[in-house]
Amino acid sequence: MRDPLTVLTDAFTSFLFGKVETTRLPVRTSTGQAQAVYLPTAAPGLGDSGVIIGREVYSGKGYIYDPFQLYGQQLPAPHWLVLGESGNGKSALEKTYVLRQLRFRDRQVVVLDAQGEDGVGEWNLIAQELGITPIRLDPTAALDMGIRLNPLDPAITTTGQLALLRTIIEVAMGHGLDERSGFALKVAHAYVNETIVDRQPVLTDIVEQLRHPEPESAEAMNVAIDDVRAWGLDVALVLDRLVDGDLRGMFDGPTTVGIDLDAPLTVFDLSHIDRNSIAMPILMAIVGVWLEHTWIRPDRKKRIFLVEEAWHIINSPFVAQLFQRLLKFGRRLGLSFVAVVHHLSDVVDGAAAKEAAPILKMASTRTIYAQKADEARATGRVLGLPRWAVEIIPTLSPGIAVWDVNGNVQVVKHLITDTERPLVFTDRAMTESASDLLADDALAAAEREAEERAAYMEQQMGNGPAGSSGSRSTVA
Repeated sequence: MRDPLTVLTDAFTSFLFGKVETTRLPVRTSTGQAQAVYLPTAAPGLGDSGVIIGREVYSGKGYIYDPFQLYGQQLPAPHWLVLGESGNGKSALEKTYVLRQLRFRDRQVVVLDAQGEDGVGEWNLIAQELGITPIRLDPTAALDMGIRLNPLDPAITTTGQLALLRTIIEVAMGHGLDERSGFALKVAHAYVNETIVDRQPVLTDIVEQLRHPEPESAEAMNVAIDDVRAWGLDVALVLDRLVDGDLRGMFDGPTTVGIDLDAPLTVFDLSHIDRNSIAMPILMAIVGVWLEHTWIRPDRKKRIFLVEEAWHIINSPFVAQLFQRLLKFGRRLGLSFVAVVHHLSDVVDGAAAKEAAPILKMASTRTIYAQKADEARATGRVLGLPRWAVEIIPTLSPGIAVWDVNGNVQVVKHLITDTERPLVFTDRAMTESASDLLADDALAAAEREAEERAAYMEQQMGNGPAGSSGSRSTVA
């Protein structure tokens, strides 16, 4: 029974202010009507300036990403790591991202294309569509007036040339150069640069000088000429492989005339190189230094360097050190490095785990497609992903990925336009029948029709079109 004083107080309060409590009658409604009463909430996006990637799975909002717009505000570095098993959409994401970035006039992109079918890289169709001829590096074609990149190209500084020669040799030998071998290489390189002025110096000149060093080289260090020759013998044998061995033709001559690094897109087609051979990291080293000294310039352009099969870079300690230096240009000269890797374990458990750690740390953006549960847990530990994200990675469907942009974690569905579709799925035309492609097109048309119907219903309810994202975004 209620206290008489409480009853009297409640009666007096009701008399002055009206009834204090109200009784709510139950209401029956539909979920479509209730969403206007109980408004949904969603995490904030990354802004409305950049390129459209797709839409957030949980909120339906458009997802827009651009490392150059976010740098300094939400990103400490513009570099990007893309992970996931084959067949889940990594390649489609890379290609549409590049196509959409090229809509901006101040963008330039270089792609190292390590995959391909039917004798060409998988970026070949995109290059053709943009009127660009890929730089196809092929040991067999190089012997027949193919593409050459000269490590001693005058466009590379003298210091850069020597650093590149050391990296090539260390990658091939599997260990660092000792002081004596390094000295022999240094004096041979200096002599070649000083004496050959009427043409581009080439690797053959370095090999010849290592085999037959000048007496002045020995006298400068007060050692016998035979000692200098012996110190440079192993170096000469390694470089001879690029001149007269299985890698000949690609690096043992002047740089091919006509390579245009001022084009919006430059594609290095490496699909003819054995991915598991020593040629791949050597080639990565040469291309990396060549780009550093000939492509990256302080001209206010924003540059994207995209590397397929990037574990070939990160798995070699000497090449990884080279690319660490290249990544540091991101802050000073506007370079965004995009590394595409199937499994993070390929990197953290590889021979260059120590050198790989700074590269992973520099990647402030991480996109993770579907992985097996154990791989997802390992990835989560290394990248510091939240538990909920780690748990859903094994369940992701193709085209859907977890995006971690400096701690802003979202689940994003990548969307591809009809214009991009034939350029993106280049391998499907080679592996599927025409009936399969027609069935896929019919399914895609049905999905588009359903999305349009849903958008119309939302407009009728006054909520606006799903995924609306502002006028400054762009999509190819």
